[in-house]
Amino acid sequence: MSRRLTRTPIGLLLSALALTLLAACKPPPAHACNPVAFDGAPYTVCAYDVATTDIRLFLTHPDGAPYAQFDRLRDTLQSDGYALAFAMNGGMYHDDRRAVGLYVEEGVPYAPLVKSAGPGNFGLLPNGVFWLDDAKAGVSETNSYATRFDAAPPRFASQSGPMLVIDGQLHPDFNENGPSKKRRNGVGISPDGKTLYFAISDTPVNFHSFASLFRDQLGTPNALYLDGVVSRLYAADIQRDEPGGDLGPIVAVIVDAP
Repeated sequence: MSRRLTRTPIGLLLSALALTLLAACKPPPAHACNPVAFDGAPYTVCAYDVATTDIRLFLTHPDGAPYAQFDRLRDTLQSDGYALAFAMNGGMYHDDRRAVGLYVEEGVPYAPLVKSAGPGNFGLLPNGVFWLDDAKAGVSETNSYATRFDAAPPRFASQSGPMLVIDGQLHPDFNENGPSKKRRNGVGISPDGKTLYFAISDTPVNFHSFASLFRDQLGTPNALYLDGVVSRLYAADIQRDEPGGDLGPIVAVIVDAP
């Protein structure tokens, strides 16, 4: 007759204690937003898993006016039982805060896709679209986006420009010695489509340097410029809430309120 070994209450207690100690020894999870130094310039980069993070675009408050400010969006989310974890300029906008190019929120297009060249950074082709749909996300050149979403729009989309990186190549009009240096923010996606990187320069940089950050440091084959000069960041995990003028589209990460 074989004897089965059984755990005594003390054995269970010791096992539980060991697991507790192991858990206590694990390093705390890394912040989503972290400082990154590249090519002599400081940046803040926020990385999010596409499948597990609630990333959305916001423009119009329920009262009909633009959110305009991160704090107003935060307060509205709190009243609905959510907390704002991250926010950044989500695309260019007109004086009345309407999006310059395509803007889709909750599957509803509020502005059409613009395919033609035009003035300013937005019209410096190729430009592109940042989109989110069913736990998937992408940064697509404008014509590629139009082909992919010909039948129906994604849940969220914001058109901006220029593209910073297109299939692993920097935008052809970027000059390494370009004299125009400004604060800039943008978004790129990992090769496997699983991670979104939002970056903001903490000092003025030119387009070539900013695009190189995405391609050479973050390894994103496609990245899109979202805005400049007015670029701002809200990041709860590093206690950063930058003030500034009223904004148009806002890209945000929301979580359940604690």
